[in-house]
Amino acid sequence: MKRVFGVLYGGVSYLLFLLTFLYMIAFIGDLPVPKTIDSGAAGPGLPALLADLGLIALFGIQHSLMARPAAKRWLGRLVPAALERSTYVLLTGLLLLLLAWQWQPLPGLVWEIRGTALAAVIQGLFGLGWLIVLLSSFLINHFELFGLQQVYFNLIGKVPSTPRFQTPWLYKLVRHPMMLGLLIAFWAAPRLSLGHLLFAAGMTAYILVGIQFEERDLAQQLGEDYVAYQRQTPMLIPMPHPNKSTAPAEAARS
Repeated sequence: MKRVFGVLYGGVSYLLFLLTFLYMIAFIGDLPVPKTIDSGAAGPGLPALLADLGLIALFGIQHSLMARPAAKRWLGRLVPAALERSTYVLLTGLLLLLLAWQWQPLPGLVWEIRGTALAAVIQGLFGLGWLIVLLSSFLINHFELFGLQQVYFNLIGKVPSTPRFQTPWLYKLVRHPMMLGLLIAFWAAPRLSLGHLLFAAGMTAYILVGIQFEERDLAQQLGEDYVAYQRQTPMLIPMPHPNKSTAPAEAARS
């Protein structure tokens, strides 16, 4: 029964995050959903600014801290190992929903481009960014990344294999294509309000800081293979490398 509960727990966590992911696309893109990044009456500027910064910081702290090995070991004392990733996914989804629910719009526009080819290109980049995020997750192991593989293996009594270092397709262009996709999606806005600017800038800062911790952990976990990969492959911006050789075989990412 515990194993069946684990599958249900993992499935609910994944479904909640999937729905949250889809809602966040609409939230950031100011698409027709009950609450978007620019909807609602703007309140006093400073309280709204502080509230929004607090929401970004809360998400960033949870998302980065729970990914660290020490936090994983601590969480492992509270929940079974098979449910660790699902718990991380569940809390991430809940905090994103909290951010969308409590986000305070900020008045003012940075730019607005409508009814032109440039606006269509920018909107296309917005969609491309999210597509890169989704594709990147499947290029590694989407179901392991979001905890489904762990609960399924636990159900059937299968021991997961040791993660291998891999660099499939987009990972040969940049080390963090998922983060690149998010950055494109955050900034590709035909209409950029001050609130959207704050969100994009805050999340960009979080991504740039979070990547440093992730890379440190990966270098410790994977050793010289990952260090060589760092030397050969750009972090976020695709560009030719004069001394690039064939990257090491495969990369474990959690």
